Amino acid sequence: MTPGTQGDWTTAPLIALDLEGSGAQDHDDEAILEIAVVPITAGQPDISASYSTLINPGRKIPRRPWISPGLTTAVLAAAPGPAEVEPELARRVNGHAVVGHNVGVDWRLLHRRYPAIAPAALIDTLRLARRLNLDSKNSLSALTAHLGLTAQAERLAADSQPHRALWDTVATALLLPALIARCWPSGATLDALLEAAAINLPTRPAQSAARNVQDTLFGPA
Repeated sequence: MTPGTQGDWTTAPLIALDLEGSGAQDHDDEAILEIAVVPITAGQPDISASYSTLINPGRKIPRRPWISPGLTTAVLAAAPGPAEVEPELARRVNGHAVVGHNVGVDWRLLHRRYPAIAPAALIDTLRLARRLNLDSKNSLSALTAHLGLTAQAERLAADSQPHRALWDTVATALLLPALIARCWPSGATLDALLEAAAINLPTRPAQSAARNVQDTLFGPA
């Protein structure tokens, strides 16, 4: 049977994504400084197929408290520029459902810098966490600790750290199945997951989200 939105969520082509930027205070000049993509295969992060890169914004990045540790002008100067990164990002993101923690923030900047990149859907783990009303703060690091996922994230993203793109992407990829297991102990369909956690893509009509995702991910039924 061709998988669709009524099939198990683990059959859908999902990727976790996180990016680190220069800050919304830069307005139209906000730059992506680092990005990571981790496929979620059979419900788990596939670190062997992950992609992570720094991005040279082509300008100096001032020291600011919200900029992730290690993302300095000197370090970024040796990284590829935005145009060099785009083909690989498009290959990994186009046609996939993108999972992120507060994913709308990442999508806003990603879409601004790469308007041709076209995911099939955006799935927000923050929405799932709020649905569960866990006895924890809803930040990614707090939820990862609360659900006992920190050690696994540290092992899988050994060369990264919290608030850097790869660590946060791996943590999100681990958080998704943990939250789904608590929301739907008997298992979840993609349709149920989208209903609970999808946010609208600005380039896609709001109505019939599941139908749109079905067509994009798997082709028309």
